[in-house]
Amino acid sequence: MAASRRREAGAGVSTPNPASVRAWSERRTQRTRSAGLLAVGVVFFGLLFLAACAARAHDPQRHIVPENRVELSFGRSEDYDYDPPEPGSYRLPALGPAADGVLLDSRGRETRLRQALAGHISVLAFIYTRCSDPKGCPLSMALLHDLDYVAQNDPAVGEALRLVTVSFDPEHDTPEVMADYASGLAGRGSAEDRWLFLTARGPEALAPILEAYGQPIGVKQDAEDPFGPFTHQLRVFLIDRDGQIRNIYSLGFLDPRLVISDLRTLLLEEAKASQGM
Repeated sequence: MAASRRREAGAGVSTPNPASVRAWSERRTQRTRSAGLLAVGVVFFGLLFLAACAARAHDPQRHIVPENRVELSFGRSEDYDYDPPEPGSYRLPALGPAADGVLLDSRGRETRLRQALAGHISVLAFIYTRCSDPKGCPLSMALLHDLDYVAQNDPAVGEALRLVTVSFDPEHDTPEVMADYASGLAGRGSAEDRWLFLTARGPEALAPILEAYGQPIGVKQDAEDPFGPFTHQLRVFLIDRDGQIRNIYSLGFLDPRLVISDLRTLLLEEAKASQGM
């Protein structure tokens, strides 16, 4: 009877098929392995993503050439109806060393031009304050004003850029006059040492500097000419931190978008050189 009860009690229990057990175990193992591989994959690609983000955060090009470049806000104009070249897509060969000379700052202190340019990528313009020719000095000063605006709003440009205005009319443009001229451009939020206004003790001190930069100056027959008493060729110089002239802009090329693209190109060149590239 006991044996009968044991048979009845076991009648509803099926004995597992060994083959089924093995198949189920293999499927469980495969699921476990798949889950493990998935987790490893997620971690791996997560690390790749973080590495890419870190690389992008430390990418000098992203700092030097941000997505929203301030200078592009100027847009096209009737005079500059084109898109500026992409920074770093071209080279700027050195055109020769920037000349030195003894000048005076707007406080009357003696300084050397090389000292004014040192440690920065500089934009140098020769002007005189009495010039009112719409195709003369006001154009170059408008360019420097726009460059200063970009420097205020872009850290990479602001750190690198130095603006230097030199008068070639020292008998009229004394340090006091240059200081007043500078104050007329104040309120722009510029760092005081970013834009320098220089003159000379006299024509004799200035002459070798003008000659070295190929900046001829002529005196008009009509001293009362409403545009000013001098004739001159409009030239603006881009000078790198090593004191080499890298570009010269004349009438038709005083586009702040172009000049800043050139400056960013030089910054990219510096970054690659520092990385041994």
